[in-house]
Amino acid sequence: MTLAGGALAATAGTAGAVTPTAAKAATKAAAACETGWGSGEKTAAPAGHAPLENIRTGRHTCYDRIVFDVKGATAADRVGYRVEYVDALHQDGSGEEIPVSGGAILDIHVSAPSYDPGTGGESYPGRARKPLPGVDIDGYQTFRDTRFGASFEGETQVGLGVRARLPFRVFQTDGHVVVDVAHSWNAVR
Repeated sequence: MTLAGGALAATAGTAGAVTPTAAKAATKAAAACETGWGSGEKTAAPAGHAPLENIRTGRHTCYDRIVFDVKGATAADRVGYRVEYVDALHQDGSGEEIPVSGGAILDIHVSAPSYDPGTGGESYPGRARKPLPGVDIDGYQTFRDTRFGASFEGETQVGLGVRARLPFRVFQTDGHVVVDVAHSWNAVR
């Protein structure tokens, strides 16, 4: 309801009255961002292990988005994933803790290694413990930090620091695994 209150204050006229139209518009805008995504673990089994090509992010009205581009994967290819909130990010393989800034941490595993399984050549230039190359999350409402965990046994691990433990969804489209993290539990702030 923070949005509704802010919108109402912003639309108050010189007499200090809020019009019914302004109140209705603010309520409708808040309702448009309601989510039923939840904050529990989300998974999908893989059909193969095509190489990870890129990781990118985007800002949207109701959520921040991180996208994993999987080279050569199509809508018919099932890219596996496991996404869950954790108390601390521990690197796959070594178990070492990787510091991630933010009020909560999403541990994201995508069944796409950062190397080409056929040639062994690098397909994505992520380095353990470092921010994701080419990703700038300055100004994002929900995202606070990104850290490359590892590419281990056919999976790539990324730590995503977010403002708080917020609802998120995960879905696939063609060769992309998409993770959206809501700005709040029920409204844009």
